[in-house]
Amino acid sequence: MTTPFDEEPHHRQRPGWIASFRASFLTGLVVIAPVGLTVWLIWSVIGWVDGVVLPFVPDSYHPEPLLNRLLGNESPLDPDWIRVNVRGVGVIVFFLFTLAVGWVAKGIIGRSMVRFAESLVERVPVVRTIYSGVKQIAETVFNQEDRSFEKACLVQYPRKGIWAIGFISTTARGEISKRAETSGRLMSVFLPTTPNPTSGFLLFVPEEDVIELEMSVEQAAKLVISAGLVYPNGQDPTRPPKT
Repeated sequence: MTTPFDEEPHHRQRPGWIASFRASFLTGLVVIAPVGLTVWLIWSVIGWVDGVVLPFVPDSYHPEPLLNRLLGNESPLDPDWIRVNVRGVGVIVFFLFTLAVGWVAKGIIGRSMVRFAESLVERVPVVRTIYSGVKQIAETVFNQEDRSFEKACLVQYPRKGIWAIGFISTTARGEISKRAETSGRLMSVFLPTTPNPTSGFLLFVPEEDVIELEMSVEQAAKLVISAGLVYPNGQDPTRPPKT
């Protein structure tokens, strides 16, 4: 028996067809969006490279004239002329050209030519500044010799009690290591910002204050970019990632 003062039981209502439709649409969007954006970005970059490189290639060596020449078609006015639009040819040409330049630059003659060209560039004020900046960026990004971060770590920043994710690059050397007032080694730690991890701060932290993490550098970068929403172990963030 119920009284007017008894609360009505709360029955969990089943979602309607509109809510179910909305949930299915959002789930499909989460699945499709990354794939679609990745394909679109790659397709756009390939088209951009083709647009930059192909004008330097003679028209007779483009895919369409080559194909029609193989089929015996002489002129674009020929009714049997086949129209084709092949993407990626410029990327292949750029790859082969870059490979050839790198092979030549590794030799004695190539190194001499590079040094001579750089000496000419150093004499032009504005060009010298642009070239040196671009060269430094390219060497930092593409150099394969000990340029990657070693480990992800935790450091206390900007004060004790507040923890931040950083990336250990190397051990501090030279004047930095000699003049720092510390009894142990100093670690060079890059502290990235969120959501853009390419910007940040370079910290020289005593080795005993650096806590190395088991997660990989890629997993730590995802954590920084997502502002703490994507953990390496989604089931239990307190446990180390499974290997």
